[in-house]
Amino acid sequence: MKSVVFASLLASAAAFTTQNAGRASSALSAEKSPAMPFLPYPENLKGYIGDDIAFDPLGVSNYFPMDYLRESELKHGRIAMLAVTGYIAVDQGFVVHPLGKGLSSAAAHDVLVEKGVMGNALVFIGLAEMVGYLALAETLQGSGREAGDFGVGLEYLEGKSEEEIKKVKYQEIMNGRLAMLAFGGIVTQSVFYDVGFPYF
Repeated sequence: MKSVVFASLLASAAAFTTQNAGRASSALSAEKSPAMPFLPYPENLKGYIGDDIAFDPLGVSNYFPMDYLRESELKHGRIAMLAVTGYIAVDQGFVVHPLGKGLSSAAAHDVLVEKGVMGNALVFIGLAEMVGYLALAETLQGSGREAGDFGVGLEYLEGKSEEEIKKVKYQEIMNGRLAMLAFGGIVTQSVFYDVGFPYF
């Protein structure tokens, strides 16, 4: 009986020893993400704008095509930038729809849904999504279309060097990320505390 107990203790102690020290040291010396230095560098981000940050803690880029992820990020960032501007503009008195006159952005949603105005918005959003899907499908099939490129606003890139164009695209991504966070904060503050602009 003593030998069985002794053997089981040795077996459990062996579970805490390393089997291949060479492999562990190579994993530790692999390139690390600048954003999260304790995680490996997400290899699929290389070559994309913003690869210097390499923020992909969940490894999403390992499971989805990067063009799809970049298209989604640009779309959500652009919508969030418009949403922040629109939310503040309505709270400053700008009237988007006559039925929303005199309402704050937070209160306007429920009133306009009740009046059926938001159904119209849903139709236009659906049309925009269909066009976006067709463009994304074209990109994923190797057409050479760059993610997020709908041919609008290209005149602002004319006459710029390759480095300046890369900087403008980088700024768009970073501003979009900021706007996504900002919109969540603005809506939360205005609804929880029932305050208007500047939402504190």
